[in-house]
Amino acid sequence: MRPFSLHSDPTKAFESLLLAASESAGKETGAEDVTWDLTQLFDSTDDLHATLKRAADAADAFAADFRDHVAQLSAEGMESAMKALGALQDDVGKAYTYAYLNWSTDTASPERGALLQQVREAYTAISTKLLFFDLEWTRVPDEQAEALLQDERLDFCKHYLEVARLQKPYLLSEPEEKILIEKSNTGRSAWNRLFDESISDMRFHVGDESLTQQQVLARLHDADRGVRREAAESFTQGLKGNLRTLTFIFNTILADKALDDRLRGYPSWITARNMSNEVADEDVEALIGAVQDGYTHVQRFYQIKQRLLGIDSMTEYDRYAPIGEADRHIDWATAREMVLSSYTEFHPQMGAITERFFDENWIDAALGEAKRGGAFSHGCVPSAHPYILMNYTGKIRDVQTLAHELGHGVHQYLSRDQGIFHADTPLTTAETASVFGEMLVFQRLIKSESDPQNRLAMLMGKIDDTIATVFRQVSMNRFEDRIHTERRSGGELSAEAFSKAWMDTQRPMFGDSVALSDNYSVWWSYIPHFLHTPGYVYAYAFGELLVLALYQKYQESGSGFADQYIELLRSGGKDWPHELVGKLGVDLRDPAFWAGGVQAIGDMVDEAEALAVGLDA
Repeated sequence: MRPFSLHSDPTKAFESLLLAASESAGKETGAEDVTWDLTQLFDSTDDLHATLKRAADAADAFAADFRDHVAQLSAEGMESAMKALGALQDDVGKAYTYAYLNWSTDTASPERGALLQQVREAYTAISTKLLFFDLEWTRVPDEQAEALLQDERLDFCKHYLEVARLQKPYLLSEPEEKILIEKSNTGRSAWNRLFDESISDMRFHVGDESLTQQQVLARLHDADRGVRREAAESFTQGLKGNLRTLTFIFNTILADKALDDRLRGYPSWITARNMSNEVADEDVEALIGAVQDGYTHVQRFYQIKQRLLGIDSMTEYDRYAPIGEADRHIDWATAREMVLSSYTEFHPQMGAITERFFDENWIDAALGEAKRGGAFSHGCVPSAHPYILMNYTGKIRDVQTLAHELGHGVHQYLSRDQGIFHADTPLTTAETASVFGEMLVFQRLIKSESDPQNRLAMLMGKIDDTIATVFRQVSMNRFEDRIHTERRSGGELSAEAFSKAWMDTQRPMFGDSVALSDNYSVWWSYIPHFLHTPGYVYAYAFGELLVLALYQKYQESGSGFADQYIELLRSGGKDWPHELVGKLGVDLRDPAFWAGGVQAIGDMVDEAEALAVGLDA
């Protein structure tokens, strides 16, 4: 059984911390009581444990029915097996969702942490019972497997089975695979949990205040440069105080992945991620190269921002300084209306689905001392519905975060039609709906603004986000490439080695436009993506550039595009990404596609520059 995908478990945490981190400074937002209702999943933990017991018994029965028989299954037999496996995945996935969401709103609770670990261990035990199926399926001769996949009775799981066969060269024997699964709870997942709880536990001291990571990062968005500088210094000192532990966690997880890759025979550290994302290595290299070639757009943007801020030089703590109205306060009711109206105007069905998230308590937006930072949308399983977590504090960036996560939520809700095997999407296309949702809200806001100064402020904020989503993520991919390579060739890395790799891969993006201090050299140490989902970060750039292309199609095609887009979301992961997106006239395999997307960002920088010059005149 393929590990159940916590689609946005770690994936949005860093982006939201960086882009949407904000604090209310004592203002009420109207989101103080916006919490989700998890009883829609389970009425009690007893009910949850009963579901896991039922799944464990079903796994035993499944093994008794199909072990050593997969190669002899007819299309009818394979259909029966996959439906039984799907029911198991749905049960276990629902239990995992409950335990994870329950822990996310209070990571300091021993009881919630213990429940999450119990569910993880139960999931592992069930996975080991079902491991034989994927192994036997990959050993079915190609001609026989292809004949089965062409039978329409297997359409509900065809692509899932196709992707599973890609792993054939890298799978170990069943006893070896069982050992790796059993050890995962005391291996990488345990170190990830330690990292999450350590980060949530940290407090950063600014004057007499003791701030959470979420709160101190928020101050990097403050209009007062002194506040930003003080927050950056506090953040740096807090990270340095925990650097020994964080460095050890990084080294351990890098070594764990290197061991897995060596045992399986993957040719590089990124191979497994690219396969999971269903993209070819050369397509990823083309994306990364195109973005690196566009680093000059980043540098031009920060030069514009420096002039607008009226400062002698840009530093790392000036990057997210607000321009004009970007710092205004927006209550929850207004944010809801902004997103709902934008989504409804694009397509009524998107609006109707979004409204359910608000009306039926599928969102947890209230702040909490031990609540996980950032934001995510958890797709759950087809028999339930998605849930969204965020930390709403009333800044305009929080509205964009809400639009982003609701984009995920609408995607996950619609793709449930595909069933358990095809509801989930590769990480590359998983960001499409979220970024498109942001774009809808942004375009609605900027079109309604007639004041050139406010338009410039909004455009600068959007470019800020785009740079962080495209260029920064690729620069972080280069950091990952460096540390994985060095860990494998030279052994354990010191904190100084991590910091050098970080600065060496950040500086090319900024050039001379931002003066990076020594403080910034330790800021690699709090980013969860590097640990939770190694190799993931380029998917943000993939998604953003894809959305730029899709939004251009929308502007060119008019109303007919919206129906096509809804069908794309409804398709989930039932086919290869390039095939699904190709139906909308986008060729992901054309290297020029990526260069065009990067140039579109350059055009946005040109527009901002023209607006800025116009205001000066």
